[in-house]
Amino acid sequence: MASDYYSVLGVKRDASDKDIRSAYRRLARQHHPDVNPGDKAAEQRFKEMNEAYEMLSDPEKRRKYDKYGDRWQYADQLEAARGQSAGQFWGGATGRGGEPSEGAFDGNGDFGAIFDTIFRGTRGRRGRARGQDIEQPIQITLEEAYHGASRTLSLQGSGPCATCGGSGRIAGVACHVCNGTGVETRPRRLEVQVRPGVQTGSRVRIAGEGGPGGGGGPSGDLFLIVSVLPHERYERKGDDLYVDVPVPVADAALGGEVTVSTLAGKQVALTIPAGSQNGKSFRLSGLGMPRLSGGGSGALYARVRLQLPETLGDEERKLFERLRQLQQEQRKSGVH
Repeated sequence: MASDYYSVLGVKRDASDKDIRSAYRRLARQHHPDVNPGDKAAEQRFKEMNEAYEMLSDPEKRRKYDKYGDRWQYADQLEAARGQSAGQFWGGATGRGGEPSEGAFDGNGDFGAIFDTIFRGTRGRRGRARGQDIEQPIQITLEEAYHGASRTLSLQGSGPCATCGGSGRIAGVACHVCNGTGVETRPRRLEVQVRPGVQTGSRVRIAGEGGPGGGGGPSGDLFLIVSVLPHERYERKGDDLYVDVPVPVADAALGGEVTVSTLAGKQVALTIPAGSQNGKSFRLSGLGMPRLSGGGSGALYARVRLQLPETLGDEERKLFERLRQLQQEQRKSGVH
């Protein structure tokens, strides 16, 4: 993991949710791989930002990170240990009236001892435990959402500590590598596939790629939280797409034919009826986004945007002046 998630996003530790979100969006636009093709440093920076944002944008995860730092993933076990009686966690080391005896556990003891108790003591009683689910935010372009995409993620995997063999102890002392947890964090790379049709907020489940299970239990799942970047031409609403199509004034008035570009890269001909007004939409079935659940695609709506000539030749000017004169005469005579 990054040494300091706040530093990665360039915010203070007391930054508001809005500040964190704004900092992430600003940096994401700057370091996105699509903006920096082939730049490995920018790619790594982008991955670190995603990891930091995934942590700090979640109130509960942020609370644990602020309190426990890089041991945040063990926060639930630590807090459970503090909330239990000493007899449950310390083999009956209690004083009169069931109160913890002096030195048994005061909540401020050595992390290694606490972890050792949690991971060795509770595993023996509870047996196999499913690993924690992990969420990883990813950003994709609208084209990638249309066609599908692949991503190689840099994740932090956990496994038995190679130094102490997972016991958490070396010669009776807490292992200096895993701090007595018996668990060692290692970087790993994972290639994932994103299906066509995903949209902002979609959760893509990668089974078995989450946190490791306890006592030989199954691993948790990895969930990709998708964010689709805005497109310069197409607007998305659900499975439908909207695009503005320039239409010359003469074609809008008299009728004509224009070409519409689709997100798939194809060109389709669209007939414009005479008298089409600015902003009028035409529905092109099956040319929108693929439906994530299957069953075809949404529609593409082509919106008329009247295209006025920037300059007029002498003959064109005469025609427009004649048109204006005729319209003025019609208004005076009450003809519409």
